[in-house]
Amino acid sequence: MILLVLTGVVLFILGYRIYGAFLDKQFGINPERKTPAHTNYDGLDYMPAKTPVLMGHHFSSIAGAGPIVGPIIAVAFFGWLPAVLWIVLGAIFIGGVHDYSALVVSVRHKARSIAQVAKRMMSPVAHKLYLAFIWFTMVYVLTVFVDLTADSFTKDGGVASSSLMYIVLAILMGLSVYRMDLSLGKASLVFVPLVFLAIYLGQLAPMGTPPALAHGDPKTTWTFILLLYCFVASITPVWILLQPRDYLSSYLLLACILGGLGGIAIGGHALDTKAFLGFEANLGYLFPALFITIACGACSGFHSIVASGTTAKQLSNERAARPVAYGSMLVEGMLALIAVSAIVVAGGALAGSSPAQVFASGMGTFVGSLGIPTALGTSFGLLAVSTFLLTTLDTGTRLGRYIFEEFFDRWGLKWHILATTATLILPLWLALTEFKDAQGQVIPAWRAIWPVFGSTNQLLGALALLTVGVWLKRTGRRAIFVIVPMVFMFAVTLLALVMLFFKNDFLVIRVISAFLFALAVVLIVEAVRAFGGEPVTDEEELPDTGPTVPVGGKVC
Repeated sequence: MILLVLTGVVLFILGYRIYGAFLDKQFGINPERKTPAHTNYDGLDYMPAKTPVLMGHHFSSIAGAGPIVGPIIAVAFFGWLPAVLWIVLGAIFIGGVHDYSALVVSVRHKARSIAQVAKRMMSPVAHKLYLAFIWFTMVYVLTVFVDLTADSFTKDGGVASSSLMYIVLAILMGLSVYRMDLSLGKASLVFVPLVFLAIYLGQLAPMGTPPALAHGDPKTTWTFILLLYCFVASITPVWILLQPRDYLSSYLLLACILGGLGGIAIGGHALDTKAFLGFEANLGYLFPALFITIACGACSGFHSIVASGTTAKQLSNERAARPVAYGSMLVEGMLALIAVSAIVVAGGALAGSSPAQVFASGMGTFVGSLGIPTALGTSFGLLAVSTFLLTTLDTGTRLGRYIFEEFFDRWGLKWHILATTATLILPLWLALTEFKDAQGQVIPAWRAIWPVFGSTNQLLGALALLTVGVWLKRTGRRAIFVIVPMVFMFAVTLLALVMLFFKNDFLVIRVISAFLFALAVVLIVEAVRAFGGEPVTDEEELPDTGPTVPVGGKVC
């Protein structure tokens, strides 16, 4: 197993240095150009962040449960070899390109969303359709991740306790850095150890099971609490929670990866799962099922919304675009490889456990090889997953708010509240709906939603690449390195939506699949027309000079 994982890590490093440098040249990265974080500074959404802080935010926002859930499901049905190949090659040549290009294009357009870039490059119709598509994607993201987080909190009260302490610590760090002028280095020395202490304390003082609010299941109570948390986090300034929380979570990520890699290297764990289990499984045929099941970790359309949503508004220097976007994608690929290793250790069987539990069990096994108690390692794994879920939840809600406000072109506190409420209503309904499989047994909402979530998410990635490709073409730049991944992603996702429509047992998912397919076709037609349009200049790019951070602005 160590040879397999080590090979993947080496390829990621080479990809970052060689292909990442190639992308720098294609986009003409200019560290002297002022970014929107400086020119549009407002202290709420636009606020420059140091590269480690922003990378922590970006990674924590894009990772969620995606690089854990997807690979574990895929390995269980298709074997580890197809999963590893897609993760490594996909992250380097498709996912990394997608994330990096989305961030750069947004920054060059004053941190506007990918949908707004589509408006300029294609048409106002494309803009509105794109916004609708993105908003529905946010709904799926929130539905899946709320359900998974509520499940983790219900089954392990210690994780719930640790997560609450983690949020409090993030707020205190934000106050210390931004209001008490404590340096980032000193704040890190104080709060990073406290985050790890919270893991231990959470197991000593686990939260009790909350009373059930619906279906006789306490999980529904956690669902309400989590959505309320998302509401509050969505309308608060980024400095008080989003930036410090995601920065702290980056240390959990680092510990996860180092602990996993160290345990794999020392433990000498064997590959107990077959490399290849066949071209067909309950998920469907390997093509396209594998490529929509494993999204985060290889390529994920959600990343483009984070990149052009919160990240572009905090990028302090264009030179940071590669480590923040491309680098985070490759690090996520490493996390996905550890998730693959976790289920390989488990023999490839989910055995009725959620992917988060399988991952946590694998982490317990890995760190156990390092002399750390297995139970503590398992709790750490669950907290890490829950932390990534929480960061994606509130970032996703904030992004949904952006999209809703942009669609109606209305801004201000009242619209912040209205847009956030509208974004959370459907996830609440879907999370509380009972889904049943073909045998009539109730299944978790995340399992029912995952196929259409994966298809929608990957189609969003194809659309983002399409928008970037049009921008590159019409501004006289090379576009082949974006067009080839775009064609592949369209082939995967459109076929997946067709198969979902004809084979899925849930009517709501069939209707949504048909709607999204039609929406995508219209956007493709709009893009084809735009490809043949007149060349455009970069008049909307930021100037080479501009104002620095206004008085009162501070880089965390």
